[in-house]
Amino acid sequence: MRLALDIALSHLGGRRRQTLVSLLGVMLGVGFFLAVSALMRGSEADIIKRLVDSAPHITIRDEFRMVAAQPAELAYPSGAVAISSLKPRNEPRGIRQYRRHLASIDALADDVGGLQAAPILIGQAIFSFAGRNEAVTLSGVVPSRMMNVSAVEEDIIDGSLADLDADSNGIIIGLALAKKLSLERGENVTVVSPTGNIRAMKIVALFSTGNVSYDESQTFANLTRVQALLNRPNTANSIIVKLNDASQARDVAADVERTIGYKSVSWQEASKDLLDTLIVRNVIMYTVVGAILLVACFGIYNIISTVVLEKTRDIAILKSMGFHADDIRQIFVIEGAIIGVAGSLLGIAMGAAMTYALGQVEIQPPGSTEAINLPVYWGVDQFLLAASFAIGSAVMAAWLPARKGSRVEPVDILRGAV
Repeated sequence: MRLALDIALSHLGGRRRQTLVSLLGVMLGVGFFLAVSALMRGSEADIIKRLVDSAPHITIRDEFRMVAAQPAELAYPSGAVAISSLKPRNEPRGIRQYRRHLASIDALADDVGGLQAAPILIGQAIFSFAGRNEAVTLSGVVPSRMMNVSAVEEDIIDGSLADLDADSNGIIIGLALAKKLSLERGENVTVVSPTGNIRAMKIVALFSTGNVSYDESQTFANLTRVQALLNRPNTANSIIVKLNDASQARDVAADVERTIGYKSVSWQEASKDLLDTLIVRNVIMYTVVGAILLVACFGIYNIISTVVLEKTRDIAILKSMGFHADDIRQIFVIEGAIIGVAGSLLGIAMGAAMTYALGQVEIQPPGSTEAINLPVYWGVDQFLLAASFAIGSAVMAAWLPARKGSRVEPVDILRGAV
């Protein structure tokens, strides 16, 4: 092994320019592989984190996934039944007996490793102040439960979610809406519901998510107060659930739907199109950066092939001295491995530097009021993947000409037959 390594180093040292070019190709391939992978996987992790952290893991809605069968269809299952001009009853929508369903969901906590659930009544309202009217989304919440399932408390910059319990007539609005209406915390605003109810409510807290559209349209109040405003007593039209392990959301949503009947949507189901897009994007990304490394390996193939052609007489002499075909293949494979390992180490250093530089770049996404750094991924697995792919490709690129070199017949070469 030691002798084979010495011979391999001698061959590479004899063609320094070509060796340097091949080394540079592997280094650039690994470096760009890591930089692109870090950026793409970092953005993917950031998107999923925002989906998981900013939205409920499971949303239970006041609707059913499958339409209930009509009584006539149940009475005459094999008959021809046609129902026309059917006018549904005009009744308030909502999750009936939501407190009982909430208790059923809470009972699943031990089975799934912990969960929190909160009822919400969502409706539309008009804010009126100083002659200006703004349409907003009014969400009735239970503060003690909402703290555990939503990021609202983290986004509050003045006051707290618990202030809704201290003042049952309180309301929480976005900072952008407050500026738009020239309001401040502690002031009163007139809230008009679609049913015609009017109530003056006190602003007890302000929040800011950085999303101007959301901050201008979303408001929160005590659930009982919103039920009274919308004339929907003892009603909630949504239940949101937060799990300790977000990856269990799909299975837990199916269990909840079987238990209470109402449609339960996991964050994976709600974001299926986006998650599918991320998978396609990763396939494209790894194909492109993998092609870069493959192109670099052609340089290794070229230099090893050239060495084999130039060293045919040396190979013949080595074989006549007792070297076997496996020993000859080993020499040239070692040459490819040396270039692959050295190029990978240099490429890892280059990729780490590029990843760090990308992480310092600040951007301001559309609709956001705050600049953020580009999200990058620092997982060890991507470094191992890049190095393994580079070294494996380099060894394979060296093995093909090594195989040819091992087939050289010493007698033919020494006689000058080639």
